[in-house]
Amino acid sequence: MSRQNFSFTSESVSEGHPDKVCDRISDAVLDALITEEPEARVACETFATTNRVVIGGEVGLSDQDKLHDYMERIEDIARECIRDIGYEQEKFHHETVEVTNLLHEQSAHIAQGVDASGNKDEGAGDQGIMFGHAVAETPELMPAPIHYAHCILRRLAEARKSGAEPALGPDAKSQLTVRYEDGMPVEVTSVVLSTQHLDETLTSEDVRAIVEPYIRAELPDGWLNGNTEWWVNPTGKFVIGGPDGDAGLTGRKIIVDTYGGAAPHGGGAFSGKDPTKVDRSAAYAARYLAKNVVAAGLAHRCTIQLSYAIGVAKPLSIYADTHGSGKVHESQIEAAVAQIMDLTPRGIRTHLQLNRPIYQRTAAYGHFGRAPDADGGFSWERTDLVEALKAAV
Repeated sequence: MSRQNFSFTSESVSEGHPDKVCDRISDAVLDALITEEPEARVACETFATTNRVVIGGEVGLSDQDKLHDYMERIEDIARECIRDIGYEQEKFHHETVEVTNLLHEQSAHIAQGVDASGNKDEGAGDQGIMFGHAVAETPELMPAPIHYAHCILRRLAEARKSGAEPALGPDAKSQLTVRYEDGMPVEVTSVVLSTQHLDETLTSEDVRAIVEPYIRAELPDGWLNGNTEWWVNPTGKFVIGGPDGDAGLTGRKIIVDTYGGAAPHGGGAFSGKDPTKVDRSAAYAARYLAKNVVAAGLAHRCTIQLSYAIGVAKPLSIYADTHGSGKVHESQIEAAVAQIMDLTPRGIRTHLQLNRPIYQRTAAYGHFGRAPDADGGFSWERTDLVEALKAAV
């Protein structure tokens, strides 16, 4: 049995964090290419620093002439992302930043392993291990520390963009330490919030006065109390933010993107990768399965691992761990998930309808714990396998 009484900490970062700016641009490029061709192959990486954005990686379309024409749009896509995030700083402005596009055609050697041909099904885009996790401690079946750390930053971004809080800048980080009793979260023992501010005269106390009402609004009643320590902009001023303050790179916030450290991570980043890359699609499938296991009442907490080899369609292994909370044996869950869902790369893409331009919205505030969208976004958050799982076990 896992520990029942402990404290656990997770952090989140805002859409204006340098790494998240890069994730956003990479996923915007992916969305644009999938809009052009649903089965486009994309592996897009972005680097950002003072007055500079560099975009590179591999792209494949069935008509490479279209790809040449599309390349002219990359710079505009990057500028629009930066504009929407809100950067208009002297040394990082959507109108003046220098954008370098180094995207090129996908390697033919990778394509031959992944593409379906003859009797060969579409293979995984790479080897690797992917994890999914769910736990019944929030309505979204997410670990509480990372879930509420995301909620706080998303709420502050909404206030900033609406004009309600014009003093706030795009770059921000949050961190929550949550105390658990009998395996369930009961209070927040520390709040850390660092946010860029555009008014240089603001003190840490001034910034706390701005952000505290939004933080309180996002947390469950009673979680903030006399035991809670507050650390708002603890170093003082935070005026220079974003890539001008610190360089950014796609894929450096994989724990923020997933479970805040409360569950294992296979190591592969998500942003900028099309859904033939199992780093992304199989991680979504594993979360989908784990969430449905918990929603079905088969466990309070569930972790699913999948593994793949490049060019091979069938997963090499399926592993389930219910952390001592299962109502059935893990081997029954492993057999059931293999029975109710095709876990080949094509099967995952088809079941979750992943060949859609739905990825830019995932680039900040977590890939998991979000409500499914009507257009297919966050389809891996559905709980439509509950009855099938119950029947299978």
